Amino acid sequence: MYQEEFISFNMTIMTENNEILAQHLKNFAALTEKDIAESETFWKTRKINKGDFFNMQSMVCNDLGLVVKGIFRIYYHDPKTETDKNIFFFSENQFVVSFRSFISQNPCWYYIEAMEDAEIIFISYRDLHSLYAKNTNWLHFGKLLAELFFAYAQTRAEEFMFFSHEERYLRLLDEHPNIIERIPAYHISSFLGITNPSLSRIRKRVKR
Repeated sequence: MYQEEFISFNMTIMTENNEILAQHLKNFAALTEKDIAESETFWKTRKINKGDFFNMQSMVCNDLGLVVKGIFRIYYHDPKTETDKNIFFFSENQFVVSFRSFISQNPCWYYIEAMEDAEIIFISYRDLHSLYAKNTNWLHFGKLLAELFFAYAQTRAEEFMFFSHEERYLRLLDEHPNIIERIPAYHISSFLGITNPSLSRIRKRVKR
């Protein structure tokens, strides 16, 4: 009886995740039901505990994930100073990947760590490229994915050139509205390139 209930529970989760994935793919790349059905066997569900990794520094990032639940940070660990620098955060309904490593199949420069107990739906590089090879709609998906991650990288660079600390903080809240309540403040400080006291002053001025 227990085994039957467990199987039924897992099937429910898989169905819910498939629905989340299908809706995201339709919204992101206007993929059809037929396109999505063609990819269905390639997508897998994975739970990642808080503090565990989607990908490790110096390893090739072989998977593209869609965040169903949780927040991930992409960070660089400097072996000389033994310090971490947060580069990106990804949360629900965002793709998570080290994109340069994924497309080049070269080792990643970053860690991708779950900051909460998390769940993702993911597809491998090999399976995604098999879809590209036989379906032009999926090839269009790949083009949009590349444009998305190029935009992330350029926006990140421009924020440090053109925006104040407070403006960067507000932009972070726009993208991840509840992030302050969900992860330690020092991770926010690292991402913004400021000290913890500076972040505290900004939070006092900005009531959101």
